[in-house]
Amino acid sequence: MAHFEKQLESKVVFEGKIIHVRHDKVELEDGRTSMREVVVHPGAVVILAVHEGKTWLVRQYRYCIGRELLEAPAGKLEVGEDHRAAAIRELKEETGATAGRLEYLGEVFPTAGMYTEVFHMYFASDLDFGAACPDDGEFLTVEPMALTELEAMIATGRMTDAKTICIYSMAKARGLI
Repeated sequence: MAHFEKQLESKVVFEGKIIHVRHDKVELEDGRTSMREVVVHPGAVVILAVHEGKTWLVRQYRYCIGRELLEAPAGKLEVGEDHRAAAIRELKEETGATAGRLEYLGEVFPTAGMYTEVFHMYFASDLDFGAACPDDGEFLTVEPMALTELEAMIATGRMTDAKTICIYSMAKARGLI
């Protein structure tokens, strides 16, 4: 049996530069109604860039959690932007790399309980390196890391970025690393 909720009403209560928030009234399977708060996000790309047994991660300050995170290169999609094109752009902007091979691994919903955001996951290899060109106001440090070290960080809980853990797991399960 497929589960469902039917949208009855929807009201935008906040409209920001990146996200907007809706309050939706929904009908549940049993006929009762409930309210849902929905954060609408255009989506993002995440890239696991691998070259000669290393991956290229970025370290940046994340204001919402009040600390730096080490994470796979990633970035927000522009409205209507093709996610493959965004992956190529973000890899170059954040690491300076271009990929001879870029393989789509699939999509992941990081917070499906309230966000529409989807992560489009890519594996990049056969890398050529140039200069990184981060967005204006984006401050990050590129950190090459042995794949074995990343795996150890995941296993011991020292890697705390969910998208990085997820993309590493997807690539490993497919035998790419």
